Amino acid sequence: MKHLSYILAVAGVLIIVGLIGYFGIGNVIAAVGRIGWLDFAVIVGWQLLLFGVLGLAWFAITPAGGARHAGVLIWGRMVRDASSNCLPFSQLGGFVFGSRAAMLMGVSWVTATASTVVDVTAEFLAQIAFAGIGLGILLSRAPGSALALPVEIGLGLAVVGCFAFVWLQNGAAPLFAKLGKLIASGRLADAQDRVAVIQAELGLIYGHTTRLAIGFSIHLIGWIMAGAAGWIAYRALGVAVSFDDVLAIEALLSALAAAAFLVPVNAGVQEAGYAGLGAIFGVPPELSLGVSLIRRARDVVVGVPILLLWQYLEVRRLRAGG
Repeated sequence: MKHLSYILAVAGVLIIVGLIGYFGIGNVIAAVGRIGWLDFAVIVGWQLLLFGVLGLAWFAITPAGGARHAGVLIWGRMVRDASSNCLPFSQLGGFVFGSRAAMLMGVSWVTATASTVVDVTAEFLAQIAFAGIGLGILLSRAPGSALALPVEIGLGLAVVGCFAFVWLQNGAAPLFAKLGKLIASGRLADAQDRVAVIQAELGLIYGHTTRLAIGFSIHLIGWIMAGAAGWIAYRALGVAVSFDDVLAIEALLSALAAAAFLVPVNAGVQEAGYAGLGAIFGVPPELSLGVSLIRRARDVVVGVPILLLWQYLEVRRLRAGG
């Protein structure tokens, strides 16, 4: 898996370079140069606000008392996204790092692990709904688009896959608990107890349907806010594109990124998606590539300080323990 991630990352970088070269490096640089510092500050500020919303969604599905306050899981979510956006790992690595950051703030390992699994599931369900909104806009704007059928098939498969994943967590839990015990019993002395505790925690979380519904709803708001972030970036570049069109671009791009979740930092996937989807809605590819590069600059400006602070907290805890 590690070698595959490296290969996909290199391929993604080559795609980025190829796209910029094809559409003209001067054109892309000119597009990025349209944005001012105030516009970029707004884009960064919007992302910080979005972190708060996503952290609240995680907090909503976490059992009462699982975290001292919402800020703990907002911080965990910040580390999760910063890891996924800045480090050469797939999104799976971000999930692990986000859980670890929450544990450093006092969340128990079982709550951090189980709530992360359920939160990711709720977010994926909301992402499917968001992609459905994007598909509806696409069909209204371009009824004959060749992209419609693949998206419809992809959404159908995503729905089936998501509900199968929920069933594996809940309905098939006893079977997987037994398998987990067999696999891990020779490696961890308390493996059976750990598997049983996680299984019980998952059951507790899934038992609170109201919390799950609230978490799903907040995540859907978060996805719409992510679409708004794209609209802010396009407007900062002076592109006269409607909010609905950008919402569709961001929604379909999110579906594309989800399908390519093994590609570190969505290298190449994001750029190709922006260029292709933007063209469907009449946006010149070089301007869409400019939006993608601005988004990456935002991720670095926001993510690097978060990761440095997280590592500082890790080192401080190690020294305190020593």
